[in-house]
Amino acid sequence: MLTYLARRIGQSVLTVFLTLTTVFLLVRLAPGDPAAAYAGPTATSADLDAVRAKFGLDEPLVNQYGIFLRDLFTGNLGTSYSFHSPAFDVVMSRMPYTITLAVSAIAVTALVAVPLGVWMARRADTKRELGANVLTIAGQSMPDFWTGVMLLTVFAVLLPVLPASGFTSWSGLVLPTVTVAVLQLALVSRLVRREMTTALAAPYTTVARSRGVAERALAWRYGLRNSAVPLLTALGTRFAALLNGVVVVEVVFGWPGVGSLVVRALATRDYPLIQATVLVTATLAILVQLLVDLAYPLLDPRVRLGKAA
Repeated sequence: MLTYLARRIGQSVLTVFLTLTTVFLLVRLAPGDPAAAYAGPTATSADLDAVRAKFGLDEPLVNQYGIFLRDLFTGNLGTSYSFHSPAFDVVMSRMPYTITLAVSAIAVTALVAVPLGVWMARRADTKRELGANVLTIAGQSMPDFWTGVMLLTVFAVLLPVLPASGFTSWSGLVLPTVTVAVLQLALVSRLVRREMTTALAAPYTTVARSRGVAERALAWRYGLRNSAVPLLTALGTRFAALLNGVVVVEVVFGWPGVGSLVVRALATRDYPLIQATVLVTATLAILVQLLVDLAYPLLDPRVRLGKAA
């Protein structure tokens, strides 16, 4: 376990470092001048030169990368151009909102998708299962922005029972959560259905059925238990992706999370803010994946970390 953990941590650190290096190069090669975005449309050439000198943007790219690495290893991610505050602090002030949305969306997904997938598997190849399949395919096909706009139109405009934007109260969490969860539960329920169908047709299930085990017990105690590893993988992967910020949903609902922060950082060419966002979200996503891997042996004793099952 310790050897596996040390190896995974080393791989995670390398992954984050390579990700940051790639982002460092891409944002500087992209079109646009951060000095012009910072100084405003009325800035003169002297103003732009002063801004570039202030933030070290007049240095060669190699020197900028060296300064970036030095500051990174000393824990200094720079000062945001647009917020005039440490970039790391700006990102951390937004992370609780993104984590809240991600946790609520994954919780709704698990509570709805797992029973729905089990129900579909127990009624495989029936008309009711076909109808549920059509609904899940429709949910998987709808873009996030369209779902969000439709929910806003119905529940914030026609029936003004929920806030349209922001997070002033817990009711403001409902519409963004449902918007994000629609796609997730469509994907997860179909995965549960596929895995459960295979498990319910396995020889051990046939033996248990011949011993008189009830169908409900076969589904929940035998089938779902043996489908737990791929289910955990799917939920963990989706949760890690949500921690990177649901950009479209956050913009539609005015959600003060990391996704909307990235949009602003890209629009203003705020290099330190972009790099700090990537560092925090990539670290959290990799940590979630590591915890998922460590949970595998708890769900299936046949799994040995770092070895074939």
